Parts: sequence; C-alpha cells; structure tokens
Amino acid sequence: MNKKAMYALSYGLFVVTARVGQKDNGCITNTVAQVTTQPNRITLAVNRTNYTCDMIRESGCFTVSVIAENAEFGLFKRFGFQSGRDTDKFAGYDAVRRAENGALIVTEGTNAWISAKVEQEIDLGSHILFVAEVTDMDTLTETPSATYTYYQNSIKPKPEKKEKTAEGKTVWRCKICGYEYVGEELPEDFICPLCKHPASDFEKVTA
Repeated sequence: MNKKAMYALSYGLFVVTARVGQKDNGCITNTVAQVTTQPNRITLAVNRTNYTCDMIRESGCFTVSVIAENAEFGLFKRFGFQSGRDTDKFAGYDAVRRAENGALIVTEGTNAWISAKVEQEIDLGSHILFVAEVTDMDTLTETPSATYTYYQNSIKPKPEKKEKTAEGKTVWRCKICGYEYVGEELPEDFICPLCKHPASDFEKVTA
C-alpha cells in the first residue's frame, strides 16, 4: 500500500476559531467540508488534543476563516505551530473582527468566513468530527483559496538541506510544519509536537 496516494486528495486550509468566556483561540486545519445545502451544513474534524477542540465542545460554535493564496507563512506559525493552552495566539494581532457567534474572523490572508453551530459530534479516536449548521458567512476578497499543495509549494519556506547534525545524528523533518526530530530511527507512534501530525508525515532529510 502506497501511503503517498493520500497526498493526491485536494485540501483547503482554514483558521478555525472559538471563544469561551473572554478567551479566544484558533488553529489551522484542512478538514472543513460542506455536506448538505438544505439546511446548509459543514463538517469539521479537529484533533482532540487541540485546545480549540475543547473550546468548540464547550461553546457549541465556531468560525472558519478560509485561507487565501496571499497568506504569509506567519499566519501558519501563529495559529499552527503553538498551543493556545499556554499562548495567546491573538496577542498583538489586529487583523480580526468578531462574528455574531463571538468567535473571531481572521481578515488578513483569507478570502471568506463561515460561522457554524454544532449539531452533532462524532468521536473518531484521534479527532472529533463536528457536524454543524451554518449560521452566517461572507466573502472578503476574490483571491483564490490556498490548497494544501499550494501551501507546500508557494508559502512554506524551503528548509535547508541537511542529512545529519553536526554530531552526526540523523534528522527527520515534518513535511507539514518543518519540525525536526533527531535520531537514527523515528518511532512509529511519534506525533509532531507542533502540528500534531503522525510519523507518516515525516521524512528523512537528504542532502
């Protein structure tokens, strides 16, 4: 079985936000899809260890900001490479406005937003799948939406090629966020501490 076939699937990229009390948070996902039009419903899958997942379960609603091709890498670093449990991802960040459901809309590097109310959640093991009714939405620009492939080819910086560290140890790099694991073998159950992707999304760095 060739696991690379999964990379042929086309994914969009999104900043999913939620609010509980006075706390705002958001994370990057590629797992939002429309599933019905009457009523208008979308699904969202979020890693159950993400703080945003906890906030959506508590608040019962969320907002999706659709990432566009003019997004800068800093957007991914802010919302994808750190945890909202110990970092205020919106600190010093003013490219936002608040949706009626309370969650923030990201207005820079995005082309549309969708607010939704959770109707059902399904436990998928590593992720929680939310089925939600769209409650509000609007477009922001006509810039095309960024796909996962576009992010890899045009937004994500190309890392420096290196096969071993100065100490002669092997380097494994996450293909999603660029995190590097040092060791001769990457454990099969390893999870990236930044983007939460599994060992299958790591590659041995070659010169």
